[in-house]
Amino acid sequence: MTVSIPEFRAARCTRYRFRYSACRRCADACPHDAVTLSDEGIALDAARCQNCGLCVSACRTAALAAVNLAPIDLLKRAIRQPAFSFSCAPSQREADAVVPCLGALDAATLAYLAKRRIPTELRGSHHCPECPHGSRGAAQLALNLEALGNLRAAAGDAEPWIDIALPQPEAHDKPERSPFLAARRQLFRRFVGRAADALAQAGDPVEAQPIPDRAIRAGAPLLTEQRELLQIVGKTADGASFVVASHEALPLLDLELAPGCTACEACFRVCPTGALLVVEDTSSWALSFDVNRCVGCEVCLEACQPAVLRPTAMVDAVPGRSRIELHRLAKQRCARCDRFFISPEAREACEVCTDDDDAFAAIFG
Repeated sequence: MTVSIPEFRAARCTRYRFRYSACRRCADACPHDAVTLSDEGIALDAARCQNCGLCVSACRTAALAAVNLAPIDLLKRAIRQPAFSFSCAPSQREADAVVPCLGALDAATLAYLAKRRIPTELRGSHHCPECPHGSRGAAQLALNLEALGNLRAAAGDAEPWIDIALPQPEAHDKPERSPFLAARRQLFRRFVGRAADALAQAGDPVEAQPIPDRAIRAGAPLLTEQRELLQIVGKTADGASFVVASHEALPLLDLELAPGCTACEACFRVCPTGALLVVEDTSSWALSFDVNRCVGCEVCLEACQPAVLRPTAMVDAVPGRSRIELHRLAKQRCARCDRFFISPEAREACEVCTDDDDAFAAIFG
């Protein structure tokens, strides 16, 4: 049993990167109302959080991390065995690995096991109606299995995947561990958590970095474990396409650009992974997209004011696809200041000079 709560890494959160983002995947996944949303990201209520891991797997940008949920470590164990089983902690079922909630096992992890043809069982789903994680865990498990079905369909019959089993307990099966009591665990967390807080405060204080008061906040490009697993899952023996139907439980998205782009670069600046990129040379400006880096967070769609950046219904998830050019504009030269500028339409003066003219006219008539 762990008394920790997930770690929040603000620079990865789309709400931090774009303060007007309406993303609430973690809050919607949380069965305990422990997530508070803000313009700077989120906050976790330690008194409410039961560390079920649902918020961790629901986040497309891996802004949350939990010590009791490490899918890559679990997969390293699974590939060394002829068969593998998971159980959720509340069900008290015995298994090769115990996870906080079966719904926290993301679709990419399940797909990797199915593609590798490792016989896998998810034990404890019968316990969902009685579980403190309740219907949220069951709903997320159903979404992940549905997304797994989309990936299996993309693989086709050429590379048959193994089924993920959800066995029901036999009548004589009984838990061998003490009953899982959420209230008792919360009480234990309060006592131990206070002691841990006291120890942490005894050390050198860490000065919190001020949060920039900007609509778009910069951050280093990132890539998530879920997306990297999908790169493996999407690899085909002959290098053929791996076309998947888009799904909210998959860290995957393909984009197209309709007419009307204003070249404001907001989509590029909010993108947390570098999937969207602006490249300039002496004569042109170009916006490009790399599907291999996209995690499907959709913050670029929120930032696009003319709403011309749109997701496609199907995604070719085969790894190694080339970056595509979405939009290109020739640079123009301002007749007033002689600087190069970008504009979706032909103009004599750049925006700076035009604004100066407008301001002068407004003041002096």
